[in-house]
Amino acid sequence: MVVEVGYAQAWDLEACAPWRPMSAEEAWERDAAGLPYVVVYREPDRQAPLEVRLVSWRDHYVGLWVYDAQGRRIYDLDMRLLDNPSRLLRRYSVGWYYTGPEMAEFDKACPRIIVDLFPDGRGRRTEERKGQGGGASVTSPRLRDDERWMDRPAFGEWPLLSAQLHGLNEPPAFKAAEAAEPGDAGAPATCWRPPCPAHPGPINELFRPGVRVTDGYHPEMTVVESRRVGTLRVPSGLLAVSGPDIDHGDGPRITVPVPPGEYVLDEARVRFSYHCEWEDAEVKTTQATAVRLLVSETPAATWEMALRPDDDPRLFIEKQITGFDTDGATGCFADAGAWGPLIALFERGLIQGEPELDGYEDIDDGSMFMQRTCDEASGGELMAFATTGDGTYPVWVGRSESGEVIGVVVLVDRMPELLPDRDAPPPTRLRRQGPRV
Repeated sequence: MVVEVGYAQAWDLEACAPWRPMSAEEAWERDAAGLPYVVVYREPDRQAPLEVRLVSWRDHYVGLWVYDAQGRRIYDLDMRLLDNPSRLLRRYSVGWYYTGPEMAEFDKACPRIIVDLFPDGRGRRTEERKGQGGGASVTSPRLRDDERWMDRPAFGEWPLLSAQLHGLNEPPAFKAAEAAEPGDAGAPATCWRPPCPAHPGPINELFRPGVRVTDGYHPEMTVVESRRVGTLRVPSGLLAVSGPDIDHGDGPRITVPVPPGEYVLDEARVRFSYHCEWEDAEVKTTQATAVRLLVSETPAATWEMALRPDDDPRLFIEKQITGFDTDGATGCFADAGAWGPLIALFERGLIQGEPELDGYEDIDDGSMFMQRTCDEASGGELMAFATTGDGTYPVWVGRSESGEVIGVVVLVDRMPELLPDRDAPPPTRLRRQGPRV
């Protein structure tokens, strides 16, 4: 079997075709510089590619997309180059098992298998069964070391990684594909780009009255004036953001250095209407969407997701989040220097219900904030707030143009999206790169 090998700067998902084809020499130069490029493997008489390899060494990333004869993606592999420069971790994979040639790509009824692996040997295999019975089974994948890791081949010496999926028993013979002349137009918005963690979204706008947003459930929500709910003293200069209801043997999940001081706490709020079944009428309401510790009045130039001590950004897949966990729909801001005493007071006051406990206060002012504790020895404080459910909540750190922390925000619900100006044309919807989980 003969397989043609071509190179390009990117892969256009909408056209299912390479963008800006280039020679092997140009691809080698990009490979050596760590710049993104793609490699396309085709059978001469087949319209859809066999596989597309997506490379970006500067992002520690190699991806593999495998297509069937109908042009549907049937396998997606995310590999990561870690500390050992000669090995790639098979970090994450999704396999789609279409039930017939008529089933659309990424159809919601399509069964799939997801494998999630980590360098320390941990992993999870999720088999999603669609149709009759449905449901999913989750197991620990029992894989050999050579099934988790792959030696990094030199440029031009990569095998056809999808050979087994295509039923090929013998190694194919490779030949260079004819490179088409590149066009002058810029890269389409539908071109592949290296994966990146979750984006902060319009956090600044959540504190600007009059801005229109949507959370996906309510078509239109209007930001109203934020509500100041109190202050928090952080004399140690290290802010903790965590779930106070989780085992804290290792301390708080997230810490952010800030200048020692007392800081304003406020809530971002939105007003919207919805149909109330109980009253059988449209009802207007105002709800909090985020809580913020305000360090400075300087506008945030950038927002970044705070990392836990054991987080490795090189392992993050597309739109992955990290943050603090909660089993009781609760988060908190606190002085990390007094974490132990503050959490002990929180547990004694809330869980054990000790009456008239010094240093513990229940808050009943209609805000998301519910409890406050204070360590008399240090002056450090803790303020607990409600989230809309259990799970993991990212912590967003806003920085000024000079890099100084100006605020720390936790969204208590999903990140809203901005709505366009009423007179603006509707945005173009892009084809997704494919569902992850």
